[in-house]
Amino acid sequence: MLKILDKLPSQLLAIAALRWSIVFIFAFFGVAKFALYEAEGVARTAMHYPLFSWMYPLIGVQGTSNVIGTVELLTGALIALGAWSHRAGLLGGMMGICTFLVTLSFNFGASLWEEGYGFPFMGATAQFLFKDAVLLAACLTLALHAGHSLRARAAA
Repeated sequence: MLKILDKLPSQLLAIAALRWSIVFIFAFFGVAKFALYEAEGVARTAMHYPLFSWMYPLIGVQGTSNVIGTVELLTGALIALGAWSHRAGLLGGMMGICTFLVTLSFNFGASLWEEGYGFPFMGATAQFLFKDAVLLAACLTLALHAGHSLRARAAA
């Protein structure tokens, strides 16, 4: 059994896989925010949320979605740069943490359970939002990896 464990790849392989899967998520979700269908979908939830509601009267549905998309693309770019720069990776990871804390907070006050069935039968909102818990954990892992790497470099 130990011989098999001795042949496991480095944990850095897992960090890299996590990094590039999160970059993929931020890239495609970020780009989607520039499309009208996604802007309207986001608006149904975000325009009633205090963090975003003030933006809709100022720059409209598409403008607000463009800002959110730009932040998502920037987050993904910083996480990608984390492969070479721990500072960029730490900032990107922290931005990802904030992103998913915000989206998970949409669960409060939302209709989460399938109408007519109730708990544990998730409605569309719960199905869309609950996955963000694992994305939050992924960004936390990447931020911690970058932070520990920066600390180790400073100590050396």
